[in-house]
Amino acid sequence: MLFFAQIDNEFRDEFTLKLPVDSVHFYQQDVKKSKYFVQEGVLQIYPGEKLFVETEDDGTKFTSMKVVKNNRNPAKTIEISFYQDFEGREHQQMILEIKNPFNKSLNYDAMMYVVGQKDWLSTTIIPIKPKLMNFEMWNDVIITLVLSNWRLE
Repeated sequence: MLFFAQIDNEFRDEFTLKLPVDSVHFYQQDVKKSKYFVQEGVLQIYPGEKLFVETEDDGTKFTSMKVVKNNRNPAKTIEISFYQDFEGREHQQMILEIKNPFNKSLNYDAMMYVVGQKDWLSTTIIPIKPKLMNFEMWNDVIITLVLSNWRLE
């Protein structure tokens, strides 16, 4: 008998984050092995990461969210990509792509940590219509995003 289990991917491997700022400067940080979900329902994502977040919900809120290695359950898996667009060595913009697999709008809150800032900054997010993908774009060089308060509306 053969069983296929969804493999949880609770921790990201350590890596060096390097982001072009302008034609001369770049930002670099060693990111240690760490959890994707820093608290229940609070996802931290770095530029260059593409995540599959498998969910369980009660119709309005998520009762379970976990990062998995493969999207084996597309009807309940949110696909998230965060990356930097640049030309040559110059930053153009940061882009967050989120694919909503649900029959309801997907909404969440976001905070960003930006090069040159000492504090987390709130940012506005457009709710993602059912079965569609959203693109959020910022001109800032963002080191990391924290996405929380996930809900279906």
